Amino acid sequence: MAIVLDKSQRWRVAAAHAFLIALCALVIFPFLVVLSVSFRPGNFATGSLIPEAISLDHWRYAFGLPYLGRDGVMVEPELPVLLWLWNSVKVATLSALITLLFSTTGAYALARMKFRGRSQLLSGLMLMQMFPAVLALAAIYAIFDRIGSVFPALGVDTHWALLLAYSGGIAMHVWTIKGYYDTIPYEVEEAARVDGATPWQAFRLVLLPMALPILVVVFLLAFIGVLIEYPVASVLLHREEMLTLAVGTKMFVAEHNFKWGDFAAVAILSGLPITVVFMLAQKWMIAGLTAGGIKG
Repeated sequence: MAIVLDKSQRWRVAAAHAFLIALCALVIFPFLVVLSVSFRPGNFATGSLIPEAISLDHWRYAFGLPYLGRDGVMVEPELPVLLWLWNSVKVATLSALITLLFSTTGAYALARMKFRGRSQLLSGLMLMQMFPAVLALAAIYAIFDRIGSVFPALGVDTHWALLLAYSGGIAMHVWTIKGYYDTIPYEVEEAARVDGATPWQAFRLVLLPMALPILVVVFLLAFIGVLIEYPVASVLLHREEMLTLAVGTKMFVAEHNFKWGDFAAVAILSGLPITVVFMLAQKWMIAGLTAGGIKG
């Protein structure tokens, strides 16, 4: 049967739609501005939203291809943007996998096992989320500078040091996965053990497949968080060939050299890995974000 809305209700629906359209336009507008700047000739950020002339020089710079200089001569890019992008994707992927490994096992222990100090450990993990990593930058640098004197592979200016630093930020992910584990009946694992499965087999073959949506969510959150992270990476990485894209882009905005066009092209390029990962995992992403909302 058709639902008939009264006049006041129709106005509310129209107002809600107008608000959502305006909100979407407000969110998309900065992206359109950056996209417009990346196609404008020269390195000036001012101008209309639709460029009067289209230039691909900034995108050629971002992809490491020769571009046309001010004097009309082809110039090779002096900054390795694609190398920085590869460093970012590599560190983000490995860090997300390490975070997922530690979070799934740690959350399982807190959700299924009973031991002394469990509640205090959970409270401690919650308190750790209250302090941002930027407050510990001096300590992080001092720790890895000292470690590097003994193990150079884990010292300052190495990606392994960055991975080790990022692997410590798993408190929020442990809480997230634990909350999802709590929604899975414990009887499912008990049934697997009755059938002869070991605790490890019950965890790996029964619980983890059922928790796949939340694992994908945690992987995405960890991946995105590392990909856009700047403070810790800026402290631990100094050599140009070791920089991540978030740290390397600061070279586009120097005191007397504002490469806004190149910066805009690189900014859009940096969003491609996140877009690809979201497209590949959106099915599990939606399920993982909504499944924990109802317990039953």
